[in-house]
Amino acid sequence: MFGKRLMVGGAIAILIGTLGACSGGGSGNGDGNGSAAGNVSGSVSGTAGAASAREDTVHGLKDTVRHVTAKTTRATRPRLVKKCSTATRRERHTSSSGTGSRRKTRTWYTTERYRSCTRVRSGTETYRKTVRTEKWCVELDDVNGDRRRDGVWYRVSRSVYGDAVAAADHARLEFAATREAC
Repeated sequence: MFGKRLMVGGAIAILIGTLGACSGGGSGNGDGNGSAAGNVSGSVSGTAGAASAREDTVHGLKDTVRHVTAKTTRATRPRLVKKCSTATRRERHTSSSGTGSRRKTRTWYTTERYRSCTRVRSGTETYRKTVRTEKWCVELDDVNGDRRRDGVWYRVSRSVYGDAVAAADHARLEFAATREAC
């Protein structure tokens, strides 16, 4: 019993040590150039998460912002209604009694009622169809430090768009874009 507990304790210690080494520890230099992983995103920790966050984020100088509103139109579609009908079916019932050569089986039938429902088309109905979804976009100059990359549009989240609107013209912005082009 004691030996089993000792083995489990040793396995847990090895697991904790391995996870500590994989997470980058606290004194490691994360990406190899001495910068901490926390300066990219507050929610990203560890070297693997920081590297992927750096690849997704872009930075540059704010040029303009654009909010594209959602566009809807009226459309029609078939109206489906639930139609139910009652019907009957003949059910067979059996019961057995006795054993061996004295076994008897009794069979009787009853009429059971049931309800059958289907969805059938009954005219049309109108609804609002989304033709274009709402988008928030930011245009950057000098994207990722490359002075030749000017006027690049990025689709961003609503909160990033709010931060970009509040920022001054040609202010340095850094964000995670949801999609390139707008």
